Amino acid sequence: MKRPARTPSSASKAKKVPSGPTYSAPALEKGLDILEMLCRSNIPLSQSEIAESLGRSVSEIYRMLTCLVDRNYIVNIADTYAITTKVFELAHSNPPTNRLLAEAGPLMQELSSSLQQACHLTVYNQGRQIVIAKVDNPAGMGFSLRVGAELDVLVSASGRALLAFQDPETIALRVKESVQRRPEHASLDITPILDKIRKRGFESIVSLQIKGLHAVGYPILDTQNRAIAALTVPYAERLDQSNKKTVSDVEAVLGKAARALSERMGWRHGETPGMRNEVGEAATVSGQTPARRVNRR
Repeated sequence: MKRPARTPSSASKAKKVPSGPTYSAPALEKGLDILEMLCRSNIPLSQSEIAESLGRSVSEIYRMLTCLVDRNYIVNIADTYAITTKVFELAHSNPPTNRLLAEAGPLMQELSSSLQQACHLTVYNQGRQIVIAKVDNPAGMGFSLRVGAELDVLVSASGRALLAFQDPETIALRVKESVQRRPEHASLDITPILDKIRKRGFESIVSLQIKGLHAVGYPILDTQNRAIAALTVPYAERLDQSNKKTVSDVEAVLGKAARALSERMGWRHGETPGMRNEVGEAATVSGQTPARRVNRR
């Protein structure tokens, strides 16, 4: 039988739909809380320490811990619990991420060796960046980040490179998410900054987070000319080298590496402005300036 339409009077009396999740899964949430905590911890934690940090009783998390151990997500070592590599392995079994990492590895090794600087690869994730790969300075001295580190978006070279090469709707959403995570960045006028990055193809700034660093970040582009990752060199000047690289050297060499990685991910030369060629000049197509080509996207 066809259900009668709701009348205005009955609609006004209807119970409002809650804005939060419709369903809850307490056991799953407890398990995820434990995983997230152990991922953030640098040392194994006892059952009581985990319970106290999560604001739960030991009896509440006992079964969760047992299940996670059985499924090999965590390991029990002398009455303490630590994360295994299973979460990491699952994350990197995702085909796009796996391919990106496979292609990036040799290029990043060559880049770091050429510049005698560290480099890292980041992707966007809900208002922050995640470092998914890094290569330390082969000389053994310099600044580098660990894999899994979370970085701000609006004030970093890599974050801005990730933002600039997106459609307007995606940019607006990511800026909103980033400000929600870091409200102190709400006053930053990001639009002209992103416009400038689109015109030259990359960001190169004195670090706004670490004194003494100069960060250079390039987008890694896909077949749709969108940034799927950012390749960054946190340039730390060596005072004891006579033939040290300059910021311009970093921009040119990093630009070549980013272009090569983008091509391996499906991007084609001439489709997007600012990807630098071997002589470090902004690429142009049919005599058009990068700024004009941005407007055509």
